[in-house]
Amino acid sequence: MARLEAVTPADDRQIALPRFGLGCAPIGDLYHEVDPDVAAATVHAAVDCGATLIDTAPLYGDGLSERRVGRALATVDRSRFQLSTKVGWRISEGAEPWHAFGRDDVLRSLEGSMERLGVDRFDVVHVHDPEDHLDEAVRHAVPTLLRLRDEGVVGAVGAGMNHSAPLAELVRRTDLDVVLIAGRYTLLEQPALADLLPLCAERGVGVIAAGVFNSGLLADPRPGAPYHYHPAPDAVLQRALALRDACARHGVPLRAAAQQFPFGHPAVVSVVVGAASPQEVTGNLELAGHPIPATMWAELREAHLLDPAVPVP
Repeated sequence: MARLEAVTPADDRQIALPRFGLGCAPIGDLYHEVDPDVAAATVHAAVDCGATLIDTAPLYGDGLSERRVGRALATVDRSRFQLSTKVGWRISEGAEPWHAFGRDDVLRSLEGSMERLGVDRFDVVHVHDPEDHLDEAVRHAVPTLLRLRDEGVVGAVGAGMNHSAPLAELVRRTDLDVVLIAGRYTLLEQPALADLLPLCAERGVGVIAAGVFNSGLLADPRPGAPYHYHPAPDAVLQRALALRDACARHGVPLRAAAQQFPFGHPAVVSVVVGAASPQEVTGNLELAGHPIPATMWAELREAHLLDPAVPVP
């Protein structure tokens, strides 16, 4: 088993993250089975195209995502990518995972991740979904990761959730470097603007925006499209369709606007987009560079699809 041995710390612990990253839950068979060779090709496409923050977690496919990422990255020079994983869930193949935020849980989790991924250090490690266990995360999980950051095993310490208020609480109570907010700062909805993002901007905590398609709704808004991992309610679907139509009037694909929108806020340093094929990776990144006129953002505000207080790129 891989061991958590210290490596030489960098002189500057402030990590510079790439603008875009690959979310690797889909290649852990999140929505459907993915061929192992396609999974590897997806990771390679992300690195080759510049989406070099590779974000995975033990929870994704009960270790499957990490194993597939490790297999893919085994042939890639370590300097070409930054690797992010998570702690907070104890997994056992064939058994139901459960939350685990103690010191020994964190160390055991990272040792398992090292083994699956074939690495001896991580660029970012997030505490994963601790919203119902904040005190334990504050007392045990985060301090353990901060010690590993001091030893050079971890480059940056973060927390990742689908809820902005508990993330803001962790920013107040701990010395996080980054946070990952999934689905709560998107073109569709921006609750994180009320609490998390201003606090992160004030404290110099980088924000990684994930789930920018809201589980797929903004990638392809249609009846039955997923929103927060369930079929979108009609009111939410209608808002997504209105966003799509407004963007289209300016020649902008909705996926382009969804990926670029988070960068309007100065606290956002990276956007992580999930993909299950090389074609999805390349298609998303092409749209991430699509020109967007200021008139489009103005129309979204005039149509009350964006609040005037929401910053835009």
